Amino acid sequence: GIEPIVTLYHFELPLRLLERYGGWRSRKVVDLYLRYCETMFRALKGQVKLWVTFNEMNHLDPQTEASDIFTYMISGVKYSGMEHPARELAQIGYLMTLAGVKAARLAREIDPENRVGCVFGLTPVYPADCAPDHVMDAFLEMERQFYQVDAMCRGAFPAYREQEYRNMGIRLEKEDGDEADFRLGTLDFIGVNYYSSSVAHHEGDEGAEETLFGGVQNPYLEQSKWGWAIDPVGLRYILNYVYKRYGLPVLVTENGLGAVDQVEADGTVRDDYRITYLERHIGELKKAVRLDGVECLGYLTWAPIDLVSATTGEMKKRYGFIYVDRQDDGSGSLARTRKKSFEWFQKVIEKGI
Repeated sequence: GIEPIVTLYHFELPLRLLERYGGWRSRKVVDLYLRYCETMFRALKGQVKLWVTFNEMNHLDPQTEASDIFTYMISGVKYSGMEHPARELAQIGYLMTLAGVKAARLAREIDPENRVGCVFGLTPVYPADCAPDHVMDAFLEMERQFYQVDAMCRGAFPAYREQEYRNMGIRLEKEDGDEADFRLGTLDFIGVNYYSSSVAHHEGDEGAEETLFGGVQNPYLEQSKWGWAIDPVGLRYILNYVYKRYGLPVLVTENGLGAVDQVEADGTVRDDYRITYLERHIGELKKAVRLDGVECLGYLTWAPIDLVSATTGEMKKRYGFIYVDRQDDGSGSLARTRKKSFEWFQKVIEKGI
């Protein structure tokens, strides 16, 4: 009775496509991605109705200096290895977005019952205070996350983004037919990965503590052990922002707390801190749905089972409801144990919102 949702691309460009074609810098990779998508759509026709084209490609930003980790995970190319980073990231971002709308169009042609979304890692950005310049700083910093969402939901690659590129001396390489693909390949829903919020960079913030996704830390919020601001209200904010901007159903595709879990002498893991984190976020999700009228398809956590952290490469940064006996040095039996949060979340699912 579980509804499957298939993500077609989550940080997994085949190495051969990078070596042979330069990865997402080439239209050949767009064609190969579509051939792969068609294979999946036909193989699972009638079994899968909900599809996600990409995960978090919006972290590719030609307007700011990027870290190797995000450009490598998303596109297969390290930022430090790019000859012309801004131009290459602009073209990569364009081609991945184009591939996404082409895939959405193709999915519905193969099966009209298919519903297609794309997942974006979105971070609410707050101004440092109500000074107009600081409010504008926050607005501009937050808007940089949305050009691909605009392109995939509004039926055209945004003219404002192309103007920004022209100001940077960048001209996108387009082809005939791209406009039709954007027009006919709009999304059916929007996936939102949400973990934390930040405060926009502003004059006078020199020396302030940086966040992973840009901006600086918010002094009004507590942080996880890895420096991620814990902001349940931010989830309500971003869901309202996305739903009221596009009028499309939203799906919370990732939300969770990375923490160090302690196995007690009796073998249990009492992760009350994780329960508190999720309980507070689900509470804000309920407000978004019940009070604000947001149409939300569902709430998914990252992750049901402990796994290696994508951003730090550690096992000790645990997210799951199920503990896996594996340590950073490779030791451990891989035995699985239900944490306290496991039974708690079972009851949440049974109750619904």
